Amino acid sequence: MSSPREVLTPDALGVVQAVAVHGSFAAAARELGLVPSAVTYRIRQLEDALDVLLFDRSSRQARLTPAGSELLSAGQQLLQDIDTMANRVKRVATGWEAEFTVAVDTALSASTVMELAESFYALQPTTRLRLREEALAGTLEAVTTGRAELALGVVVEPGTTAGINSHELGDLLFVYVVAPHHPLVGIPEPIADDVLVRHRVVAVSDSALQRSLALTLGLLTGQDVLTVPTMRAKLDAQLRGLGGGFLPEPLARPI
Repeated sequence: MSSPREVLTPDALGVVQAVAVHGSFAAAARELGLVPSAVTYRIRQLEDALDVLLFDRSSRQARLTPAGSELLSAGQQLLQDIDTMANRVKRVATGWEAEFTVAVDTALSASTVMELAESFYALQPTTRLRLREEALAGTLEAVTTGRAELALGVVVEPGTTAGINSHELGDLLFVYVVAPHHPLVGIPEPIADDVLVRHRVVAVSDSALQRSLALTLGLLTGQDVLTVPTMRAKLDAQLRGLGGGFLPEPLARPI
């Protein structure tokens, strides 16, 4: 029997993630370009080495067991640590960042971020720039976990996190808006919570991988929620009258 160190490889963790995402060994095999038997063998190798069941196979869909969920969560952190270590080695060898990743909160203006990118490239750097979009607690988490070197638009207080320095960029006003044809239009303001709760709200999902850190803002208990991935999708949904919600004031201005 193989030991955990022999089978717990990045490739093996990728197989576990693929099965978890697609819900079946066959679908995971198609994504990975493998035959189903190879995926089954890799999972059984891990289960034998760890002496646990990673997937519940009692139904048509393969579902992670609690042990499997813990392995996948810890494995994601391990893969991030490997990437961080590789980048650190490159920096030591060259004296330059091989790649600089910036986590940008989805509430910030995309055009403003691109203006900053233009200024960066005007310096003719040898460093590659990577921008990643995050939301709410996920923006800060990207830095604390090593997925990014810089975060723009952090909405939570960094606190005393070791090695994290913060600087206030300014204030961003959020306003509650609905489309002109929404049922809330014409209701005298301020609109009471018992009225708002009867109408759907559009919310951006928190991108934090650690769900315990995820934030929920501007929602009322019992309110129907349409969850979208980005602020631009939220704007689109609200323009269509699919719900109301808070938007950055510059984004809500008439064109």
